Amino acid sequence: MADHFKSEALYTSRLQAHHRYAVVVVYRAFFQLAFKAMDPEKAHELAFAAIARGRLVSQVLGRGTSNPHTVMGIEFPNAFGLAAGFDKNAKAVSGLLALGFGHVEIGTVTAQPQPGNPKPRLFRLLGDNAIINRMGFNNDGAVVVAKRLAALRKTKAGRNAVIGVNIGKTKIALPEDAIADYVFSASLLAPYASYLVVNVSSPNTPGLRSLQAVDELRPLLVAVREAAVGDVPLVVKIAPDLADADVDDIADLALELGLDGIIATNTTIDRPASLKTSREVIDAAGAGGLSGPVLKERSVEVLTRLRARVGDKMAIISVGGVTTPGDAQARLDAGADLVQGYTAFIYEGPFWPGRIARALAA
Repeated sequence: MADHFKSEALYTSRLQAHHRYAVVVVYRAFFQLAFKAMDPEKAHELAFAAIARGRLVSQVLGRGTSNPHTVMGIEFPNAFGLAAGFDKNAKAVSGLLALGFGHVEIGTVTAQPQPGNPKPRLFRLLGDNAIINRMGFNNDGAVVVAKRLAALRKTKAGRNAVIGVNIGKTKIALPEDAIADYVFSASLLAPYASYLVVNVSSPNTPGLRSLQAVDELRPLLVAVREAAVGDVPLVVKIAPDLADADVDDIADLALELGLDGIIATNTTIDRPASLKTSREVIDAAGAGGLSGPVLKERSVEVLTRLRARVGDKMAIISVGGVTTPGDAQARLDAGADLVQGYTAFIYEGPFWPGRIARALAA
């Protein structure tokens, strides 16, 4: 009887692996034939819709990814999550988690709904497996997203889901109104957030990155913490383009205020000479945040610097240039408590998060 169950379990495991491999082959063929030639934002919308609806396929891809990991007092199913930007409006959280992500960070959400920047605003650098985006926080606004999260939390799938909520400044909000703008979002969204992220590092909202200056950041973080209901962990997300001294200053401020964590790093406005894509293509894409493997080196530098500065007093979530299981493990080895990815999800497809999570679990 025992041999029968072992044989059945082995058969099931091999069948699941076969299903995952089939999805890999189909996605890569589809990317080459269709997605690669399609407008990047349109391709994103189609993939997003498929993930939001395809729970059964997702559950097959996400099996074997459990490796519980407690950070900031939260039990994460595994250490690998999806960075903000993919699911801005909390419409596909359950499907994304079923793919194998240990957590999903939604947003960036702003106080007021906004359409974002004019299209086109998303560009692929195929030779670098990279992306340039200047989306501009296109989202449904805090009121709508809060209602959506409230409904999700009432479902079986959403009740215990680990959902980070990333908030940013509404584009039309004046600098003197920035704190009130963040506070409005925090007060509505914190009750449904596993952790709350103050995003002051996107390059696509005018004046946003100036909020990373310590004198501007301190009152903002204090106000958001006061507005957040309950004991939701508070995290700040920083840019890779900060000077080392500024990274140190933010780390010291985070310690001073007793923040729960730092996310490092967002996209970069730099266009390194190491990019393989032609300068003509890069220049044609224009302004925006660059993400992908090119971010790896600086992201690791900032992670290492932060860990040395804050010790074990807070969590660090590392993001930027994570493509392979080895990349993810290297971040954990360098001191990250959690790892996030995004750009490689676009290039590698729906099997990618499960592959990373299974490798880390092993």
